[in-house]
Amino acid sequence: MTMRAINDIHKPGSRRIGRINGLGLWTVYEKEVRRFLKVWMQTIGAPAVQAILFFLIFAVVLGGSDRVTTSVAYTQFLAPGLIIMALLQNSFANTSSSLIIAKVQGTIVDVLMPPLSPAELTLGFVAGGVTRGLTICAVLIGCFALLPIPAIMITHPLAILYFGAGAAIMLSLMGILTGIWAEKFDHVATITNFIVGPLTLLSGTFYSIDRLKEKMGSGAQWLEPILAFNPFFYMIDGFRYGFIGEADSSVMTGAMVIAGIDVLLWVITWRALKSGWRLKS
Repeated sequence: MTMRAINDIHKPGSRRIGRINGLGLWTVYEKEVRRFLKVWMQTIGAPAVQAILFFLIFAVVLGGSDRVTTSVAYTQFLAPGLIIMALLQNSFANTSSSLIIAKVQGTIVDVLMPPLSPAELTLGFVAGGVTRGLTICAVLIGCFALLPIPAIMITHPLAILYFGAGAAIMLSLMGILTGIWAEKFDHVATITNFIVGPLTLLSGTFYSIDRLKEKMGSGAQWLEPILAFNPFFYMIDGFRYGFIGEADSSVMTGAMVIAGIDVLLWVITWRALKSGWRLKS
Protein backbone atom coordinates (compact mmCIF):
# COMPACT_ATOMS: atom_id res chain seq x y z
CA MET A 1 0.00 0.00 0.00
CA THR A 2 1.37 3.39 -0.97
CA MET A 3 1.88 6.25 1.48
CA ARG A 4 -0.83 8.25 -0.32
CA ALA A 5 -3.36 5.47 0.19
CA ILE A 6 -2.47 5.26 3.87
CA ASN A 7 -2.91 9.00 4.26
CA ASP A 8 -6.29 8.85 2.51
CA ILE A 9 -7.51 6.17 4.92
CA HIS A 10 -6.53 8.23 7.97
CA LYS A 11 -7.72 11.55 6.55
CA PRO A 12 -10.29 13.14 8.92
CA GLY A 13 -13.86 12.61 7.73
CA SER A 14 -12.95 9.93 5.14
CA ARG A 15 -14.36 6.41 5.29
CA ARG A 16 -14.36 3.25 3.23
CA ILE A 17 -17.65 1.73 2.13
CA GLY A 18 -17.71 -2.01 2.67
CA ARG A 19 -19.92 -4.63 1.08
CA ILE A 20 -22.97 -2.89 2.54
CA ASN A 21 -23.31 0.88 2.65
CA GLY A 22 -24.91 0.94 6.09
CA LEU A 23 -24.97 4.70 6.46
CA GLY A 24 -26.46 5.20 3.00
CA LEU A 25 -29.08 2.50 3.58
CA TRP A 26 -30.07 4.04 6.90
CA THR A 27 -30.27 7.48 5.27
CA VAL A 28 -32.72 6.23 2.62
CA TYR A 29 -34.82 4.54 5.29
CA GLU A 30 -34.77 7.59 7.56
CA LYS A 31 -35.77 9.84 4.66
CA GLU A 32 -38.74 7.61 3.85
CA VAL A 33 -39.90 7.49 7.46
CA ARG A 34 -39.45 11.22 8.05
CA ARG A 35 -41.37 11.92 4.84
CA PHE A 36 -44.58 10.24 6.00
CA LEU A 37 -44.22 11.25 9.65
CA LYS A 38 -43.92 14.91 8.66
CA VAL A 39 -47.51 14.78 7.35
CA TRP A 40 -48.81 12.23 9.85
CA MET A 41 -52.32 13.65 9.80
CA GLN A 42 -52.55 12.67 6.15
CA THR A 43 -50.55 9.43 6.22
CA ILE A 44 -51.62 7.97 9.58
CA GLY A 45 -54.52 9.98 10.99
CA ALA A 46 -56.69 10.01 7.86
CA PRO A 47 -56.47 6.23 7.16
CA ALA A 48 -57.20 5.48 10.82
CA VAL A 49 -60.31 7.68 10.82
CA GLN A 50 -61.46 6.16 7.52
CA ALA A 51 -61.12 2.61 8.86
CA ILE A 52 -63.02 3.46 12.05
CA LEU A 53 -65.81 5.07 9.99
CA PHE A 54 -66.06 1.94 7.84
CA PHE A 55 -66.24 -0.12 11.01
CA LEU A 56 -69.02 1.97 12.55
CA ILE A 57 -71.06 2.00 9.33
CA PHE A 58 -70.83 -1.70 8.50
CA ALA A 59 -70.87 -3.15 12.01
CA VAL A 60 -73.07 -0.72 13.90
CA VAL A 61 -75.33 1.21 11.53
CA LEU A 62 -75.96 -1.54 8.95
CA GLY A 63 -75.53 -4.49 11.29
CA GLY A 64 -73.73 -7.48 9.87
CA SER A 65 -74.48 -10.68 11.76
CA ASP A 66 -75.62 -12.38 8.52
CA ARG A 67 -72.47 -11.49 6.58
CA VAL A 68 -70.11 -13.92 8.27
CA THR A 69 -70.12 -17.66 8.97
CA THR A 70 -67.39 -17.71 11.61
CA SER A 71 -68.02 -18.34 15.28
CA VAL A 72 -66.95 -14.84 16.33
CA ALA A 73 -68.95 -11.63 16.32
CA TYR A 74 -69.01 -9.67 13.07
CA THR A 75 -67.23 -6.76 14.73
CA GLN A 76 -64.31 -9.05 15.58
CA PHE A 77 -64.33 -10.40 12.03
CA LEU A 78 -64.47 -6.97 10.40
CA ALA A 79 -61.76 -5.13 12.37
CA PRO A 80 -58.78 -7.24 11.14
CA GLY A 81 -59.96 -6.82 7.54
CA LEU A 82 -60.06 -3.05 7.89
CA ILE A 83 -56.64 -3.02 9.57
CA ILE A 84 -54.91 -4.93 6.78
CA MET A 85 -56.77 -2.91 4.14
CA ALA A 86 -55.19 0.24 5.57
CA LEU A 87 -51.82 -1.51 5.85
CA LEU A 88 -51.88 -2.58 2.20
CA GLN A 89 -52.94 0.78 0.81
CA ASN A 90 -50.45 2.76 2.87
CA SER A 91 -47.48 0.48 2.18
CA PHE A 92 -48.17 0.86 -1.53
CA ALA A 93 -48.71 4.61 -1.30
CA ASN A 94 -45.45 5.22 0.57
CA THR A 95 -43.09 3.74 -2.02
CA SER A 96 -45.03 4.68 -5.14
CA SER A 97 -45.45 8.32 -4.08
CA SER A 98 -41.78 8.63 -3.11
CA LEU A 99 -40.57 7.66 -6.59
CA ILE A 100 -43.21 9.46 -8.65
CA ILE A 101 -42.67 12.70 -6.70
CA ALA A 102 -38.93 12.43 -7.33
CA LYS A 103 -39.52 11.84 -11.05
CA VAL A 104 -42.03 14.66 -11.45
CA GLN A 105 -39.93 17.15 -9.47
CA GLY A 106 -36.76 16.13 -11.26
CA THR A 107 -34.99 15.00 -8.10
CA ILE A 108 -34.76 11.34 -9.11
CA VAL A 109 -31.03 11.95 -9.64
CA ASP A 110 -30.74 12.24 -5.86
CA VAL A 111 -31.89 8.62 -5.68
CA LEU A 112 -29.65 7.32 -8.45
CA MET A 113 -26.39 9.19 -7.75
CA PRO A 114 -25.50 8.12 -4.17
CA PRO A 115 -23.17 5.09 -3.79
CA LEU A 116 -26.03 2.68 -3.15
CA SER A 117 -26.51 -0.65 -4.88
CA PRO A 118 -29.92 -1.62 -6.35
CA ALA A 119 -30.37 -4.06 -3.47
CA GLU A 120 -29.70 -1.33 -0.89
CA LEU A 121 -32.13 1.05 -2.61
CA THR A 122 -34.78 -1.67 -2.71
CA LEU A 123 -34.28 -2.50 0.95
CA GLY A 124 -34.37 1.15 2.01
CA PHE A 125 -37.61 1.93 0.16
CA VAL A 126 -39.28 -1.31 1.24
CA ALA A 127 -38.30 -0.77 4.88
CA GLY A 128 -39.90 2.68 4.76
CA GLY A 129 -43.11 1.29 3.27
CA VAL A 130 -43.24 -1.55 5.79
CA THR A 131 -42.71 0.90 8.65
CA ARG A 132 -45.64 3.03 7.49
CA GLY A 133 -47.86 -0.01 7.00
CA LEU A 134 -47.07 -1.53 10.39
CA THR A 135 -47.43 1.87 12.06
CA ILE A 136 -50.98 2.32 10.80
CA CYS A 137 -51.60 -1.33 11.76
CA ALA A 138 -50.52 -0.70 15.37
CA VAL A 139 -52.50 2.55 15.56
CA LEU A 140 -55.70 0.85 14.37
CA ILE A 141 -55.29 -2.10 16.73
CA GLY A 142 -55.04 0.39 19.57
CA CYS A 143 -58.05 2.39 18.35
CA PHE A 144 -60.26 -0.69 17.91
CA ALA A 145 -59.18 -2.02 21.32
CA LEU A 146 -60.38 1.22 22.94
CA LEU A 147 -63.85 1.09 21.37
CA PRO A 148 -66.72 0.09 23.67
CA ILE A 149 -67.67 -2.52 21.05
CA PRO A 150 -65.70 -5.81 21.18
CA ALA A 151 -63.55 -5.63 18.05
CA ILE A 152 -60.08 -7.02 18.82
CA MET A 153 -59.14 -10.52 19.90
CA ILE A 154 -55.62 -11.86 19.30
CA THR A 155 -55.27 -15.62 18.90
CA HIS A 156 -52.02 -16.13 16.98
CA PRO A 157 -49.72 -13.08 17.26
CA LEU A 158 -47.00 -14.67 15.11
CA ALA A 159 -49.48 -15.09 12.25
CA ILE A 160 -50.43 -11.41 12.58
CA LEU A 161 -46.77 -10.40 12.41
CA TYR A 162 -45.93 -12.72 9.51
CA PHE A 163 -48.89 -11.90 7.28
CA GLY A 164 -48.78 -8.22 8.21
CA ALA A 165 -45.08 -7.90 7.39
CA GLY A 166 -45.40 -10.09 4.29
CA ALA A 167 -48.31 -8.01 3.00
CA ALA A 168 -46.47 -4.74 3.67
CA ILE A 169 -43.38 -6.02 1.83
CA MET A 170 -45.45 -7.13 -1.17
CA LEU A 171 -47.31 -3.83 -1.53
CA SER A 172 -44.13 -1.82 -0.94
CA LEU A 173 -42.44 -3.68 -3.81
CA MET A 174 -45.50 -3.17 -5.99
CA GLY A 175 -45.33 0.52 -5.11
CA ILE A 176 -41.68 0.74 -6.19
CA LEU A 177 -42.45 -0.95 -9.51
CA THR A 178 -45.42 1.36 -10.03
CA GLY A 179 -43.29 4.41 -9.24
CA ILE A 180 -40.63 3.23 -11.70
CA TRP A 181 -43.19 2.62 -14.45
CA ALA A 182 -45.34 5.71 -13.89
CA GLU A 183 -44.61 9.00 -15.60
CA LYS A 184 -47.24 11.08 -13.80
CA PHE A 185 -49.51 10.90 -10.76
CA ASP A 186 -52.43 9.69 -12.86
CA HIS A 187 -50.56 6.47 -13.62
CA VAL A 188 -50.11 5.74 -9.92
CA ALA A 189 -53.78 6.56 -9.27
CA THR A 190 -54.75 4.09 -12.01
CA ILE A 191 -52.94 1.22 -10.30
CA THR A 192 -54.37 2.25 -6.93
CA ASN A 193 -57.97 2.59 -8.12
CA PHE A 194 -58.15 -0.34 -10.54
CA ILE A 195 -55.84 -2.94 -9.00
CA VAL A 196 -54.91 -2.37 -5.35
CA GLY A 197 -58.29 -1.00 -4.24
CA PRO A 198 -60.57 -3.56 -5.94
CA LEU A 199 -58.39 -6.56 -5.03
CA THR A 200 -58.38 -5.42 -1.40
CA LEU A 201 -62.13 -4.86 -1.22
CA LEU A 202 -63.09 -8.03 -3.14
CA SER A 203 -60.83 -10.45 -1.24
CA GLY A 204 -62.77 -10.77 2.01
CA THR A 205 -62.23 -7.47 3.79
CA PHE A 206 -65.89 -7.04 4.77
CA TYR A 207 -67.24 -10.57 4.41
CA SER A 208 -66.41 -14.24 4.65
CA ILE A 209 -65.51 -15.92 1.35
CA ASP A 210 -67.47 -19.01 2.45
CA ARG A 211 -70.54 -16.80 2.92
CA LEU A 212 -70.02 -15.33 -0.54
CA LYS A 213 -69.91 -18.81 -2.07
CA GLU A 214 -73.16 -19.70 -0.32
CA LYS A 215 -74.86 -16.60 -1.69
CA MET A 216 -73.61 -17.27 -5.24
CA GLY A 217 -74.62 -20.94 -5.22
CA SER A 218 -73.60 -22.77 -8.41
CA GLY A 219 -72.23 -19.52 -9.80
CA ALA A 220 -69.34 -19.70 -7.32
CA GLN A 221 -67.45 -22.24 -9.45
CA TRP A 222 -65.60 -19.53 -11.36
CA LEU A 223 -64.57 -17.98 -8.03
CA GLU A 224 -62.30 -20.87 -6.98
CA PRO A 225 -59.48 -20.38 -9.54
CA ILE A 226 -59.53 -16.62 -8.96
CA LEU A 227 -59.06 -17.05 -5.21
CA ALA A 228 -56.39 -19.71 -5.74
CA PHE A 229 -54.17 -17.16 -7.53
CA ASN A 230 -55.19 -14.05 -5.60
CA PRO A 231 -52.43 -13.08 -3.14
CA PHE A 232 -54.65 -10.40 -1.60
CA PHE A 233 -57.07 -13.10 -0.47
CA TYR A 234 -54.28 -15.05 1.24
CA MET A 235 -52.91 -11.92 2.92
CA ILE A 236 -56.27 -10.86 4.33
CA ASP A 237 -57.31 -14.40 5.28
CA GLY A 238 -54.02 -15.19 7.03
CA PHE A 239 -53.90 -11.85 8.81
CA ARG A 240 -57.47 -12.31 10.09
CA TYR A 241 -56.60 -15.85 11.20
CA GLY A 242 -54.06 -14.36 13.59
CA PHE A 243 -56.88 -12.47 15.30
CA ILE A 244 -59.91 -14.82 15.28
CA GLY A 245 -58.21 -18.20 14.85
CA GLU A 246 -60.30 -19.16 11.78
CA ALA A 247 -59.48 -19.03 8.07
CA ASP A 248 -61.26 -19.65 4.77
CA SER A 249 -58.18 -21.34 3.26
CA SER A 250 -55.02 -23.15 4.28
CA VAL A 251 -52.89 -20.78 6.34
CA MET A 252 -49.73 -22.65 5.38
CA THR A 253 -50.56 -22.38 1.67
CA GLY A 254 -51.16 -18.66 2.11
CA ALA A 255 -47.85 -18.23 3.92
CA MET A 256 -45.94 -19.95 1.11
CA VAL A 257 -47.76 -18.00 -1.62
CA ILE A 258 -46.92 -14.68 0.04
CA ALA A 259 -43.27 -15.65 0.59
CA GLY A 260 -42.92 -16.77 -3.03
CA ILE A 261 -44.48 -13.63 -4.49
CA ASP A 262 -42.39 -11.41 -2.22
CA VAL A 263 -39.20 -13.06 -3.45
CA LEU A 264 -40.32 -12.78 -7.09
CA LEU A 265 -41.24 -9.11 -6.75
CA TRP A 266 -37.95 -8.42 -4.96
CA VAL A 267 -35.96 -9.88 -7.88
CA ILE A 268 -38.02 -7.94 -10.45
CA THR A 269 -37.61 -4.69 -8.50
CA TRP A 270 -33.87 -5.24 -8.09
CA ARG A 271 -33.51 -5.85 -11.83
CA ALA A 272 -35.55 -2.74 -12.68
CA LEU A 273 -33.43 -0.53 -10.42
CA LYS A 274 -30.20 -2.08 -11.65
CA SER A 275 -31.10 -1.50 -15.30
CA GLY A 276 -32.39 2.02 -14.68
CA TRP A 277 -35.54 1.27 -16.69
CA ARG A 278 -37.68 4.44 -16.99
CA LEU A 279 -35.42 6.13 -14.44
CA LYS A 280 -32.28 7.04 -16.37
CA SER A 281 -33.94 7.90 -19.66
